[in-house]
Amino acid sequence: MSDVIETPLPASLRNHWWWRPGWTTGRHYYACHLTLDDQPQLRELIARYQQAIEDRPGLDLIPPRWLHITMQGIGFTDEISAAELDSLTDALTQELSKIDPPMVSFRSLTVDPEAIYLKAHPADALYPLRARMSRAVVSAIGANSSAGNMPAPREFNPHVSIAYVNADGQAQPIAEALQAVTATTVTVTIRKASLLEFHRDHRMYEWTSATPIAIGSTAV
Repeated sequence: MSDVIETPLPASLRNHWWWRPGWTTGRHYYACHLTLDDQPQLRELIARYQQAIEDRPGLDLIPPRWLHITMQGIGFTDEISAAELDSLTDALTQELSKIDPPMVSFRSLTVDPEAIYLKAHPADALYPLRARMSRAVVSAIGANSSAGNMPAPREFNPHVSIAYVNADGQAQPIAEALQAVTATTVTVTIRKASLLEFHRDHRMYEWTSATPIAIGSTAV
């Protein structure tokens, strides 16, 4: 198998869109992730990979506007007050201003049982950013929020998904289609995060608001 795909492949695929605890139709959630509207080279790489699997059944390809590097969950919007949200925005702004914009690379794809994604390498380049986000959330909302589950460095897996699995199936046909793509390394500098409010009503994580938060002294 070419270096487009990281091995081993999962034994089987399963639907990503099962309802996790707390989630229901119409319920919204806050998170601080890294959106890719300012990363054209990475978006182009993702588009090339998506073109190779666009006719494969059982996949929801992620449109460019909803692409993101998963970082910090926060909590459901109906459990966070307007005052807490204001405090959170201020805390994130202060914490992320204290860190230099990190640089990471993307190349090979991981076929996960529920998604296909590109890992950020090295992951530890983004770990201080994740820690700053967690600190901001805990200071504004408390340790009972999602930020109370800060992963250990070896468990941290920052990534950008390119497709979600929407039905049970096999990984091998998808991997074979992706092998036709020539792998290219794309290196990006992360200059902003986004405080997102999103839902998952349409088999996609779609945000209804996105507040940019500068990393370091970078203007956004």
